[in-house]
Amino acid sequence: MNKYLSALILIALLVSGLLIVPAQSAQNASQKFEPSAKAWKWADKQLKKMSVEEKVGQTVYIGLNAKFANEDSDYFKELRRQVVDNHIGGIIFFGAPIYETAIISNRAQEMAKIPMLMSLDAETGIGMRFEDATNFPWAMAIGATGNADYARRMGVITGREARAIGIQHVFAPVLDVNNNADNPVINVRSFGEDPEAVAKFGTAFIQGIQSQNVIATAKHFPGHGDTNVDSHRGLPIIDHSRASLEKTELVPFREAVKDGVASIMIAHIALPQIDPEEIKPLKDYRGGDSERGAEIVDQKATVPATLSEKVQTELLRKDMGFKGLIVTDAMSMSGLTLYFTQEEAGVRAFLAGADILEKPADTDAMIRGLVNAVKSGRITQQRLDESVRKILAWKYEVGLVKNKITPIDQIDKIVSGPESDQLASEIAGKAITLVRNDAGLIPLNRNTRVAVLAISNGFDPEVTFGPLTRELRANGVNFDAALIQENTTPEQVAKAREMVNNADIVIAGLYGRVRSGQRNSAGLPESGARILRDLIANNKKIVGVSFGNPYILDAFPQMKTYMVAYGDMPQLQRAAVKAMFGMQDITGRLPISLPGLYPRGTGIQLMTK
Repeated sequence: MNKYLSALILIALLVSGLLIVPAQSAQNASQKFEPSAKAWKWADKQLKKMSVEEKVGQTVYIGLNAKFANEDSDYFKELRRQVVDNHIGGIIFFGAPIYETAIISNRAQEMAKIPMLMSLDAETGIGMRFEDATNFPWAMAIGATGNADYARRMGVITGREARAIGIQHVFAPVLDVNNNADNPVINVRSFGEDPEAVAKFGTAFIQGIQSQNVIATAKHFPGHGDTNVDSHRGLPIIDHSRASLEKTELVPFREAVKDGVASIMIAHIALPQIDPEEIKPLKDYRGGDSERGAEIVDQKATVPATLSEKVQTELLRKDMGFKGLIVTDAMSMSGLTLYFTQEEAGVRAFLAGADILEKPADTDAMIRGLVNAVKSGRITQQRLDESVRKILAWKYEVGLVKNKITPIDQIDKIVSGPESDQLASEIAGKAITLVRNDAGLIPLNRNTRVAVLAISNGFDPEVTFGPLTRELRANGVNFDAALIQENTTPEQVAKAREMVNNADIVIAGLYGRVRSGQRNSAGLPESGARILRDLIANNKKIVGVSFGNPYILDAFPQMKTYMVAYGDMPQLQRAAVKAMFGMQDITGRLPISLPGLYPRGTGIQLMTK
C-alpha cells in the first residue's frame, strides 16, 4: 500500500504545482552535454571528404541582420556567395523580425552543403535582438533578486525559444565580474561584483539553456568586468597578476567549465602580466564596431586574449581543462581591428586556440588569410582538423544533421508565450532595489502633482519611457512628462525645466543605458543632468530611478531618494511604478557596491500593507 500511496501523493503534488520538476532535456541528467560517439563518427566521415577551403569556411560565422529579400537581390546573392563559395560554418543574427530571421536561416540552410550552426546574443533571452519577443531583465536585475533559480528558468525559456527560431548556439551568459563602476560595456550585463554569486547565477543560466540541447556560451573570457574601455572602441588593458585573476575574474569561468559549459567566448582584452607581447596600432586603420571618432588608437598595448596562445591554449585549455568550443568575440571590433588586419587576426586567433571566428569585418580577407596559412604550413592540417571536427560533432549533437530546417508554423506556439511574460514580470518585481529613501517619499501618494523627467543617452523616445508613462496612467496617476536626450533642443529643455519646477514631486527616470560602441555608454546628456542637479540644489522632492546604469547615483550624491531597476525593459519600468506607489513589496538588494556610498547587499525592504 505504501507504494501506491506514494504514487498518489506524487501525482497530487504534480497537479497542484507544488513539486518543481526540472525541464525536460534531450540530454539525460546524468550525462554531460557533449558530442556523442555517433556525433564524432559523423564528424570524422565528413572531415575525410572536405577540402581545405571547406574546412576553413566551417570556422567562420558571419554577422547578419535578416530581412525579406528576393533571391535575385544583392543581399540574397551575397548570402548565397558566403554560404556556397566561402562555405561559412554559421551565422550570428542581430536585430530583425523573428519570422524573417527564421526564413532567411532556412534559406541559408537549404543552400549549405553542411548544416550551419546559427547563433544569437541572447543575454536577456531572444528578445535582446528581437523586438517581437519577450525581453527579460538584464543579468544584474536577476542578481538583485538573490534567486539563482530565476536564471535557470530564464535559461530554459531562452534555449527553447532560440531553438524554435532556428538558433542552436546562444552567446550567453555574461560571466564577467563587474567590479569596476566605470565599466562602459558590461555594467548591468553582469550578475554582479561577487565572483561566487556570478558563478552561481551563471551556471544556473547555462544549465537552463543546455537542458534544451542548445549550446550556451560563457563570456567574455578571461573577464571583462574590471575595464573602463569598451572593446568595441579600443583595447581594454587589465594589468592583473595571475593570482589576482584567480581570486576574481576566473572564478565563474572555472565553475562553468566544471559544470559542463559547451562554449566559451574570448574577449578583446590585453593582459600584460599573462602575455606581455607588445603590439602597435596599424598605420592604415580602416575602422571597426564603434561610432566615428570614438576609437582609441594611440595607446601602448599588449596582444589581446583573442590572439593569445597563453590565454586560450595554456590557461583555458590546459590549465582549466576546457574541451568545448572556443569562439572569439566579434572580429570586427575596434579592440582588434586597430592593431591587426583581418587576414592576420584570423590566423593568429586560430593558432592561439580559437575554433570559431565570429563576425569578421571582411569575411573574404579572413578566409583568404586562413587558407593561405594552411597551404603554407603556418597552420597545420592537424590543427585545422581539430577545430573543424569539433564544430561538426556539435552540429550533429544539436540535431542539425537530422533536421536543419526550422518549422515556421511552430514559432508562435513556443515564442513569447504566457510563461515568458510571467517570468520576466516576476523577476522585475523582485529585482527593484530601494537604495535610499532619506526623505521618506516611498511609497508615493497617487494624488500628488507629478512630473516625469526622463533623461536618456539614446534616441528612441517611445521605447525609452513609454512603459513608465503607460503604467502611471493605468494606475490613475496625474502627471506631465518630458524627455531629455542628446538631440533635445534648447527650447525643449527650457519647457522641461519649467514643468519640473511647477511639480510637487519629480520622478527622474535615469536612462543611462549600456550602449556598446557608443561614446556616451552608461552616461547621461549634460543638459538633463544639469536640470537634475539644480532640482537637488533647490531641495525639490525627487525620486531618482535608474533604468540602466546603477552607479549613476555617484553623479548625483545628494539625491535623497534613489531606486534601481537595472534596465529599461517594459517589465522593469512597470515594476518600478508599482514599487514607487506601494503596490508591490520592494525586496531587491544591490549585487554590486556603489563606491563610497553603499556596499553590496544594500536594499531597503518595504512591504505592502
